[in-house]
Formats: sequence, C-alpha cells, structure tokens
Amino acid sequence: MAKVVFPCPVCDVPAQASLDAPNDWQCSACDHRLRLDATPPKLPCCAICGNLELYKRKDFPHGFGMVLLVVACTLSLVTYGLYQKFWTWFILLGTALFDGVLFALVGDAIVCYRCNAHHKGFPSEGHEPFELTIGERYRQERLRKEQFRK
Repeated sequence: MAKVVFPCPVCDVPAQASLDAPNDWQCSACDHRLRLDATPPKLPCCAICGNLELYKRKDFPHGFGMVLLVVACTLSLVTYGLYQKFWTWFILLGTALFDGVLFALVGDAIVCYRCNAHHKGFPSEGHEPFELTIGERYRQERLRKEQFRK
C-alpha cells in the first residue's frame, strides 16, 4: 500500500494520505484542499508538490534509535564499572547486532527535498541518499520564503 506522510502546505499540521487511488485530501486544521492522483509503481516526482528531486532514507523512527543507543551505552558503562567485562561486550555487541537486523528489515522511504513529504511503499531504486548540497539549497529556499512572508 503506497501512502504519503506530509505537513499541510499551508499550516504545517502533520497529515497522511493513501496514494493507491486518486483522492481529495482536506486539512483538518485549515481546510486546505489538495488533489492527490494515483502514482505509478515507481515514484517519478513528489505527490504533494511535484518536485523531481527526491532522496531515499530508512523508514525508521530515529528517536527510538537514539534511545536504544543511550540505553546500551549507559548499561555498558554500568557493567564496565562493576568489572563485568563479559556483560559489557554482550550489551555492546548485542545492540550492534540488533541494529544491523533492524537496518536489514526496515524498508526505505522516499522523501521530497522541498516539502519533506515521506512516500512509503515505493521502490527506492533510482533515488539517491540525502545530498547535503541539494538539501541546503532547499533549506535556503524555505528561509527566503519565511523572510518574504514577514
């Protein structure tokens, strides 16, 4: 099932919509309407803003990853302080193994540089990982738009 998670283009309220069939989306906060067309199996452009520059990333909650890392480091420091070297290595290597398994199992999301819409359920072939220079160009574009609004 293909879906997109995106901020409302007008008020930035988080939203999501299915892309399996054409549908009309309406923001619950500002009543902004958006026509979403069904997308082909391979995603050529962003379904929200039509931007052609997209990148792929792991569809994984980064907050969970950071909590996992902090807990593993804290536990390993405690066991190391208690001279339990076996448990220290077990915690560190076990966490690394668990992280590797998650990395292999979790799929990719295709993200739009311009509107930050996350497209899920699409093949990631043909899309490159995040490129800092492109991301910075769109960040500067957003800053200029915010300055123009004021």
